[in-house]
Amino acid sequence: MKKIEGFDNPPVVLDDEHITIILNDLIEHHGYDFRGYSRSSLTRRIYRLMSLDKYASFSEFRFRLKYDAGFLNRFVEEITVNVTEMFRDPTFYQTLRRDILPLLATKPLIRIWHAGCSTGEEVYSMAILLQEANLLHKSLLYATDLNPAVLNTTREGIYPLTQMKGWSENYILAGGVRDFSSYYTANYDRAKLDSALAERFVLSTHNLVSDRSFNEFQLILCRNVLIYFDKPLQEKVLQLFDDSLESLGFLALGTKETLKFSAVAHKFQQVERDQKIWRKVA
Repeated sequence: MKKIEGFDNPPVVLDDEHITIILNDLIEHHGYDFRGYSRSSLTRRIYRLMSLDKYASFSEFRFRLKYDAGFLNRFVEEITVNVTEMFRDPTFYQTLRRDILPLLATKPLIRIWHAGCSTGEEVYSMAILLQEANLLHKSLLYATDLNPAVLNTTREGIYPLTQMKGWSENYILAGGVRDFSSYYTANYDRAKLDSALAERFVLSTHNLVSDRSFNEFQLILCRNVLIYFDKPLQEKVLQLFDDSLESLGFLALGTKETLKFSAVAHKFQQVERDQKIWRKVA
């Protein structure tokens, strides 16, 4: 058993066979397929959950995961990575504002897919960009995630007030033209984003591992999700995105992700060298 980073003395020692059993149980009993997720990342997160709850044995953990729906939801939340913020990587949003939105503006209806949207911060960021470009009224923002709990957060648009200062700084760096505080209402320690921004959202659960294309989009954003998948699953998801993009549509990935060396790479051209945005040209 190799050492797991951050867990020198784990409460229960798991080997690769244990992880395989858990993955098979998830498919058989709940329909969740995590087999294509990075095994090392998956193992660390399972260890973290077992450590937090102080499980005495693997069989106890397995039984609860199979038969306790509440614990299953917690497991999915722990395994799926939900780390995001508004206007993350401001130069990325500068590029969207300057180079991509003027091209989308020529469309009668703009369809954008945020795949793996997590708690919705980046979807609201896009809605603000579109509103400031006078394009939100003719846009549909499809926000999907495997985890229904994070979609509820997106739907409500309520976030910790302590986040607003950092998000305001990101917004300014991203070329924002208004006072960021005009987009939310503060109430004690929470901030609610303007509900008008969410009127053009279409929220739905969607599993990138097993679900198919459901529309044709001009822009797909899936940032910092593929890094948690193994190579075959990355290829499968990139093929899904290719199938879901109309000709001359755009695909945006995270800073550590790339289309290079993928089976669909020849169909895309990078918009600019410093941004992970590609245009479908074939």
